[in-house]
Amino acid sequence: MTIGKISLGDYPLFLAPMEDVTDPSFRIVCKRYGADFMYTEFISSDGLIREGKKCVKKLNINDYERPMGIQLYGHLTGSMVEAALIAEEAKPDLIDINFGCSVKKIAARGAGAGMLKNIPLMVGMTKAIVDAVKLPVTVKTRLGWDEDSKNIVEVAERLQDAGIKAITIHGRTRTQLYRGEADWSLIGEVKNNPRIRIPVIGNGDIDGPLKAREMFSRYGVDGIMIGRATIGRPWIFRDIRHYLSSGELLPEPNVTEKAELALFHLSKSLEYKEGPRAVYEMRRHFSNYFKGLPDFKETRLKLLTTPEPEAVRIIIKGIIEKWGNFRTNDKTSVYEV
Repeated sequence: MTIGKISLGDYPLFLAPMEDVTDPSFRIVCKRYGADFMYTEFISSDGLIREGKKCVKKLNINDYERPMGIQLYGHLTGSMVEAALIAEEAKPDLIDINFGCSVKKIAARGAGAGMLKNIPLMVGMTKAIVDAVKLPVTVKTRLGWDEDSKNIVEVAERLQDAGIKAITIHGRTRTQLYRGEADWSLIGEVKNNPRIRIPVIGNGDIDGPLKAREMFSRYGVDGIMIGRATIGRPWIFRDIRHYLSSGELLPEPNVTEKAELALFHLSKSLEYKEGPRAVYEMRRHFSNYFKGLPDFKETRLKLLTTPEPEAVRIIIKGIIEKWGNFRTNDKTSVYEV
């Protein structure tokens, strides 16, 4: 699979851009476990052109993260073009436009998935950005605004005609948010549309190797994007890649491996953010790193309420001492008390 001149090999795995999740500390662990392509957290075009500190900081890309995309969202074409030109100066490998975010305060302004209510504006904005920048431009979107407007087949054609080099489709409408199961049938319809020449990346409900292989095989997508299932489980990329190449399911990391990874992840988070925020934003990862441990309720409460980084480290080291070689999905694991 290629996007412009970016070669990603067969069956590439993408880390979805997620606010307060896909920061540099999480991206480094996902890259270590085999993510083929990653993005910044999504960036507000208005915030970027006003030089908002948080937005500008998100533009930082490290060479080891490449290939990398910068994702932008906004509802005004002029602001989006200006933001894309600023983002281009940060030298990402591509610019991605977010037409899929379902968060109410964003969609209600007509940005993110809100753009699905105004397809002519979506297409016009996309073409203006394609014409303004030299980098490949891609789009991430949904099936449509609601059940009565699942127009992704037509929308994908129009966006391709506007010049995008790839499209990522989340298999839900905006009104669904993340409820119910993702519908991949329309993603497959886009991929198998003879008019579509660009890569089609599928997104939604990929939670492990079996689901990934099924979606590649059944719908023929060029790549798969994984979002929520990566939180506190960055090894999902390794597991999927190994299964696709060998047909073998790898065992889940044991508690010691997870805890050492959590400590490394925390150290990187502290390099990027001030202590309290670094710890706070790690909590959603901690919940999943140690999900499924027996008799864990008290320790989990401490882990998710302790604000001091050093105290958190002590808790995690205690988890190693108590649960050691335990694997949450392996009945033969040794539960060390």
